[in-house]
Parts: sequence; C-alpha cells; structure tokens
Amino acid sequence: MRLLAIQELPQSKRVKLLFDDDTVLKTQLYVIADLGLYSGMELSESDYQALLAAAGKASAKARAVRIVAAAGVSEKELQKRLVQKGEDTQDAEEAVGWLKELHLLDDRETARQLVTSAVSKGYGRARIKNILYEKGIPQEYWADALDAVPEMDNAIDRFLARRWQGTAPDEKEIKKAVDALIRRGHSWKDIQSGLRRYRADLELEENLEDDIS
Repeated sequence: MRLLAIQELPQSKRVKLLFDDDTVLKTQLYVIADLGLYSGMELSESDYQALLAAAGKASAKARAVRIVAAAGVSEKELQKRLVQKGEDTQDAEEAVGWLKELHLLDDRETARQLVTSAVSKGYGRARIKNILYEKGIPQEYWADALDAVPEMDNAIDRFLARRWQGTAPDEKEIKKAVDALIRRGHSWKDIQSGLRRYRADLELEENLEDDIS
C-alpha cells in the first residue's frame, strides 16, 4: 500500500492521508511525525495496522480533551461517552488514563465542582447525591465533596424568603413550598426547621412594626 499524499486540514492539527487503493484516513498531525510517514511511502500490512492503532488512540485522546474542556465529567462518564461516540473501548480507557496522568481528569475535583454547582441552584443533599451517582462519581469521594456544602438552612431560607416575600402563607401555599423543596432534595427535617425560622422572622418583624407604631 502506497501513501500518495498527506494533506493538512484547515484550522486544525489534523491531516488527511490518501492511499493508492482509494483509502482515506484522517488523524492527528503528530501521528504522522511519530510514525515517520511521508508521501510516496510504501506501507506493509503491519505498518498500516500500526497506523490505524495510533490513529485510534489519537482520536480518543483528542475527543476526550474536547469533552473534558466542555464540561466536568467523571472518569466513568468520559469513558462511556467516548465509546458512544465510536471510539474503541481500549483506546477510550487509555485516553482516560492519559488525562489522569496529566491531572486534567480528577473524580475528586469533579465531585466538588458538581456539588458547588448543585448548591448554587438551591439543591439539597438528596438531590446532590443523586447527581453524583448519575455522573458516575465513586462514592468514596462523596463525603469530602458534601462536607464542603454549607448548611442547607441557607438555601431553604432563601427559597422561602423569595417565595413568600415576608407574607404569611396559608396551608395551600405551605404545601406547595414543601413539595418544591422536597423535589430539590431537601429533607423533611430541614424543611420543618426552615418553616419555623420563617415564622419566627415574620413574627419578629410584626412585633417590630407594632413597637414602631
């Protein structure tokens, strides 16, 4: 098999290889340098298989970098997504290991990022744990990430304050608020405490208004 031409693809570090049997292969530029390929080169079957193997590994690594750059993912999720995108299972596994060695993929740090994001959305511990599970974060990292979560009281207090704006809610409004907080992953115990604090703050404000008047 003869390599007829090596064409650089615009605005990328990739090349297109054209062979005399009409085969076309796209790969990363560094693969050509690593294998010492050049136009007009005759490739044996073993040479071509080595090229395919190197191209597969390079493809998995490049795709892995793009996925990690776009969003925080766990090792498990990254490998799954690479395979879903058509990468070889072994190449995907090696790409994950490569990123770990470069300290660009760390489940412990990803867990912290996911928790921070979830807390900013007002989610409770149950919802956060479900997110960590769905993202494939090993449970051994959950505790440290969750320990960094501020008390759920703050999220509940902010939610109730925004929802009722200093007014006294009726039974129906309370039920709706409780249901919403449960969907966000807050425990009934924490919600009860939040309701008591809201009532106490409301009574304090009313007493202050009476004193002023």
